[in-house]
Amino acid sequence: MAKLQIRIDGDPILRKKSRKVETIDEDLRRLVDDMYETMYEAQGVGLAAVQIGKLKQLIVLDDYEGTKMVLINPERVSEEGSSEALEGCLSVPERMGRVKRYEKIKINYTDIEGEEKTLEAEDFLARIIQHEMDHLNGILYTDLADEMYNVDPAREGEEKE
Repeated sequence: MAKLQIRIDGDPILRKKSRKVETIDEDLRRLVDDMYETMYEAQGVGLAAVQIGKLKQLIVLDDYEGTKMVLINPERVSEEGSSEALEGCLSVPERMGRVKRYEKIKINYTDIEGEEKTLEAEDFLARIIQHEMDHLNGILYTDLADEMYNVDPAREGEEKE
């Protein structure tokens, strides 16, 4: 496994739309492993492939509450409710913003074994998925935030998306 470079806001690739993954092979599985290593090293809860410079509809996530998954070609099917919360992003260091998101979502996706699945997610997991799916469409949370805040990098223990 290898730690990958996370692209930072201002890098034009973060504004591009990701392409569908056509083949699940050993190269993709290696990329997933590298993305997890990179995400954990950066203390994140989610990472989209575009954040490491790959225009693939691919997301890894771990909410640290028992849900660790790979989402390939995710598509939102439905949503309901809304809530506002602070978000951060590995591609926007030392900043947080207040973002309104759906409380519950339903998505279709393909897992790393190539099986098509449906997932209903709510609360924090739904927020992570929406945040990462935005990345696949060239959207950063800063585009959606009502308010932005600087974060003191010396503070420890804060989770970043």
